Amino acid sequence: MAFALTTSALAAEPAFDVVSVKLNKSNDPSHSNVPLGPGDVFAPTGGSFLATNFPLASYITFAYKIMGSQAVYFWPQLPKWVKEEHYDIQARAEGNPTKDELRAMMRALLADRFQMVVRRETREMPVFDLVIAGPGRLGSRLQAHPPDALCPAPPNTVDEFPIPCGGIYGQKASAPNHLRLGGRNIPMQLVADSFPTLGLGRPVFDKTGLKGNFDFTIDWAPDSRDPREPGEAGIADPSGPSFQLALKQQLGLELKPRKGPLEVLLLDRIEHPSAN
Repeated sequence: MAFALTTSALAAEPAFDVVSVKLNKSNDPSHSNVPLGPGDVFAPTGGSFLATNFPLASYITFAYKIMGSQAVYFWPQLPKWVKEEHYDIQARAEGNPTKDELRAMMRALLADRFQMVVRRETREMPVFDLVIAGPGRLGSRLQAHPPDALCPAPPNTVDEFPIPCGGIYGQKASAPNHLRLGGRNIPMQLVADSFPTLGLGRPVFDKTGLKGNFDFTIDWAPDSRDPREPGEAGIADPSGPSFQLALKQQLGLELKPRKGPLEVLLLDRIEHPSAN
């Protein structure tokens, strides 16, 4: 069953009062007063949205809260220019909207200025279930985040959980050929949603049954073979664990392949922006 999100369908959603969209061809660094990732990291902005030199794809990811499981199927649909052309977007709304309200306003902006139309469909496809590897305690690098714990920004070192709460971040790895990710005060579903972006090739569902929020960090050697099937062969650095092994040893979790339904986002239309 499909449901199209058209301009008229989005009319009921909140919208920015003032909007400016400009193509940016500079090499200036990207920056925004609202984090554009799928996490909940956010400080109220008083209704302003200011973002400089981001690819249009980043604004789409923000608007639709596209996480790894959705990105596996949505990103290949995007035209090349959507990924390569960078834009500055300045907008303002009344009041002090939340991050999710700003997402809704961005969806309305994309429909109005870029004529973007998407639809949602449920499809049967290969997926992974993220499960606890076995009875007993979790791995040492996956810990429950105390509900009353504050979130200062500790040093981003190999031995500590990273930086601000509410998102997932790259960290300094333990070896030159390794990768490292970590997060603080995040639900397990966000952990699971981050894994498809690592080349797993299929969505990941949280089936751990773990409630509340967690701190985690994982360090592994990227796998040079096809990563979509579990295994240990072909890792780029034989001295380090593959992602699958690191997941089990460090977090006490594993991925179980199966087929299941997934709601996917499909792109029907997108155009270059209309004039301000």
